Amino acid sequence: MECNHILVRFGELTTKGKNRKTFIRKLCQNTKEILSPFEALTYELAYDRMYIVLNGENKDAVSKALSTVFGIHSFSFCYKVTSEIEEMKKACLHIIETNEGNTFKISTKRNNKEFEMRSDEVNRAIAGHIFHNSTKELKVDVHQPQILIKVEIRKDNTYIMDNVIYGAGGYPVGIGGKALLMLSGGIDSPVAGYLTLKRGVDIECIHYASPPYTNEQAKEKVLDLVDVLRQYTHGKIKVHIVPFTDLQLAIYEHTHESYAMTVMRRMMYRIAEGIAQKNNCLAIVNGESIGQVASQTLESMGVINEVIRMPVLRPVACMDKLEIIDIANKIGTFDISVRPHEDCCTIFTPKQPATKPKSYKAEAFEKNFDYAEMVKNCVENTTFLVVDNSYKKIDNLF
Repeated sequence: MECNHILVRFGELTTKGKNRKTFIRKLCQNTKEILSPFEALTYELAYDRMYIVLNGENKDAVSKALSTVFGIHSFSFCYKVTSEIEEMKKACLHIIETNEGNTFKISTKRNNKEFEMRSDEVNRAIAGHIFHNSTKELKVDVHQPQILIKVEIRKDNTYIMDNVIYGAGGYPVGIGGKALLMLSGGIDSPVAGYLTLKRGVDIECIHYASPPYTNEQAKEKVLDLVDVLRQYTHGKIKVHIVPFTDLQLAIYEHTHESYAMTVMRRMMYRIAEGIAQKNNCLAIVNGESIGQVASQTLESMGVINEVIRMPVLRPVACMDKLEIIDIANKIGTFDISVRPHEDCCTIFTPKQPATKPKSYKAEAFEKNFDYAEMVKNCVENTTFLVVDNSYKKIDNLF
């Protein structure tokens, strides 16, 4: 008997009412894209379940990839049998005989209400068969069984499993539109990107490069972070690289040191809004956490945010640093983020930045130079690349 099927549970998507079909269709599309390297897989869709047939593909590798798909609550490797009690008995006995443990429980869910036996009758029939035919000394434990067998009875087939693997949760990526992630290369912004993806919002990324003050290693660091984040999407993410050097130097030439960071962030927001509008992004995302640095006080956020009209999402705004680091470690971005390559936000850090800046002061400094034309040039001269499966292959490196 072969465990050749994966039963996928949708979780939160089942509450979506009239939009349910749209959510599930997007989830199925994303799942197929993420599992595309496994060419032998086939898919079956039911009202509240998706079934994946392994067809000889590596079970562990498929499981690892499937666990990154947002929108999946959990999944189980299972046996598919006909909805006949004798077939169920055989499959459950096989699970008992091939697993360690001497206590068990049968839990039946009867989706097919026309099936002639009630759930508790199925439980007793299967347990009786196991007691009479198992080579083990067994007993039932309804509270903490060593082997928990779940039986899902459907119209034509029944699915039997003894494992539950929790998925990534959230919503399918793309169901909530698209946003532009300001990706610095630090710890916080990749986590913000991950949390945005989890709520079903697809992302593109924007990175501000200031050569020669920032180098190719800093750029590579950012692209490596994107390479991690794309594993949670449809497999590719577009990255916009902004030539920021001239504008950044002009800011520090015409602005008092205490306001340089505030004005620089205002310029970044203006550029991000321009890039977002050109690429059909509905919001800007960043890794700002309240009070963490001078530009992230509520006063600073207000002054910086006022230069654009587009919504700004801050998924980690109310998290402390240790919470953010925990997520970074979980998703695999932390070790990349701590590489010692400076980005444009850290190369000219002022000694005493304003923590409670005033709008009229920031505006006064901005009048000292033609920032609007420079912002326009940044937007027009921004280049992009797509990080996908070919990233870092020798023929396609940068």
